[in-house]
Amino acid sequence: MASTTSSTAPPARGHPPTLERLRAYFFSDVRRSVQTVLGLIWLLDGGLQFQSFMYGKGFIQMLTGMAPAQPHWLASSLLWGAHTMQSHQVLYNTLSALIQVAVGLGILYRPTVKQALVVSFVWVLIVWWFGEAFGMLFMNMANPLTGAPGGVILYAFVGALVWPNERPGGLLGVYGARLLWAQLWFLMGVLWLLAVNSSANATYTMIKTAPAGMAWLASLQNGFMNITKGHGLIIAVLLAALSITIGLAVAFNWRPRTFLWIAIVLNLVYWVVGQGLGGLFAGGATDPNAGPLFILLSVAVYSLVPYPAHAPRREPQTVPASTTATAIG
Repeated sequence: MASTTSSTAPPARGHPPTLERLRAYFFSDVRRSVQTVLGLIWLLDGGLQFQSFMYGKGFIQMLTGMAPAQPHWLASSLLWGAHTMQSHQVLYNTLSALIQVAVGLGILYRPTVKQALVVSFVWVLIVWWFGEAFGMLFMNMANPLTGAPGGVILYAFVGALVWPNERPGGLLGVYGARLLWAQLWFLMGVLWLLAVNSSANATYTMIKTAPAGMAWLASLQNGFMNITKGHGLIIAVLLAALSITIGLAVAFNWRPRTFLWIAIVLNLVYWVVGQGLGGLFAGGATDPNAGPLFILLSVAVYSLVPYPAHAPRREPQTVPASTTATAIG
């Protein structure tokens, strides 16, 4: 009997499989999953910064090309930044790449997530200013189809939402996340109504100038160009109305999951058609553009639904006067 019992005893449990451990480390919940994807995008950005294009004149010309028609204070700062980069381009560009790689690795490594996110917030401000000219918002040329209000600022928004703490919504909280979402999509709606974005061939022109780098992508973009040609105004009005609706619906808890899915699909279309997959296959891309970051932001907000109800206000308890008198006596 003893031998029979011994042979049927369950085997000792060993270490969990590698894939299970990786899942538990990088994808244990939605917040950690978003952190992981954000860290991987930072690593991609660092790798793109090491491209030979970033060490040549083309990169400096891209930076200085954002200065014309900007307000004087912004144009002068952009030119100063470009000339500073050019003075020691190899050194500064290499440092830029290494900073982005370090941020990505720091987010992926659990003990250093907070420190990496703090560095990323500072770096985002620098790049949004000197590398994206604040998303071209001061030129009245920004368009959501091509990545407005600038992909880099979305890194900070996503990072704030997945800040590692016990509070839903990270640094912003649930209310702050809803407010940010509403303001961001309202801005996108307004941008669609700018004259430069709502002319008859505005959408057609933006798709025509989008990068491609692959035959199938160019063919897809040509198909959208044929559809949008001459219909820029109606497209702009419809997408402005849809953008504002997405912002308000999610903020005011009116079928937020449905409109978050619409936001994901819409930004996927923007990323493919208007941003050409960020130009990753055309050469010279510094990041994947705004599409993936908007999708990641949508996932982070989606994880907060349903929004927690406000705790009922507790009235202060009062002690009956007779009880108080008895206690004093």
